[in-house]
Amino acid sequence: MSRPPTFVPPPGARAYRLRTARGEFAVVEMAVPAGAEPRGTVLLLPGFTGSKEDFNPLHEPLAARGYRTVAVDGRGQFESDGPVDDESAYAQEELARDVLAQADALGTPVHLLGHSLGGQIARAAVLLDHSPFASLTLMASGPAQISVSQQQRVKLLRDALGVMSMGEVWEVIQATEPPEETDTGAGLDAGLADQADLRHRWLGHKPAQLLATGLQLCTEPDRVAELAARPLPFHVLSGARDDTWPVPLLDDMARQLGALRTVVEGAEHSPNCDQPLATARALTAFWDGATGAAG
Repeated sequence: MSRPPTFVPPPGARAYRLRTARGEFAVVEMAVPAGAEPRGTVLLLPGFTGSKEDFNPLHEPLAARGYRTVAVDGRGQFESDGPVDDESAYAQEELARDVLAQADALGTPVHLLGHSLGGQIARAAVLLDHSPFASLTLMASGPAQISVSQQQRVKLLRDALGVMSMGEVWEVIQATEPPEETDTGAGLDAGLADQADLRHRWLGHKPAQLLATGLQLCTEPDRVAELAARPLPFHVLSGARDDTWPVPLLDDMARQLGALRTVVEGAEHSPNCDQPLATARALTAFWDGATGAAG
């Protein structure tokens, strides 16, 4: 049901490598267009097997509402480099410190948004140091490990990666039912339709990154109470249906956080692709309020 975003940056956006104290990261950035009042900067973190391109449908509507957008490939994701075999490089704290470095390199407080696995990494970054962030949005990202059915699917993927090459795993993925947790990755989500681009992205991911982050998805502890103690505005946004973290679980997490809760009708695990305009409206309404409260 997702609208297929393209791998080509939208008009007015640029792809480049963001230099940080922890290395370079591939990003797609869109500035606020002439005539729109600048409202802030947003850092967008994709999910498991996903990439910065998953946010392409959001850049234009967010920029039109005054928000500079920066979508990033994390370490070992698609066009950002990382070790092929060293899983320790992808420990959650390492990835969280990368996010802090990215925020620092942007040179301004940022509204942080993490989708799915990206939400877990965003949470870890905020728990390390909340000061670079103006707010935190968890999009289709729950309080702890993913659902049992999705854990089983991720385990199958991890098992395959242990004995096959990335190219061989791709071929298996095409011939079998995909794990739905895997956001918009490599044929693992119907949201992206161009198989050549998807295969290219899949082969860009480092196996160690997929192994390490897949395990994180299946073992993540509940740190909601710890997060709630951080003095930030929180937003929990999801589709009306989600098999990775059930919607009632996301409702409860939002209550614990004292967060704004948005359910995007007509969307599932990827509101950014399923309903980008409605998602952009909800996000900017939250950020406008958070900016006003901070001011």
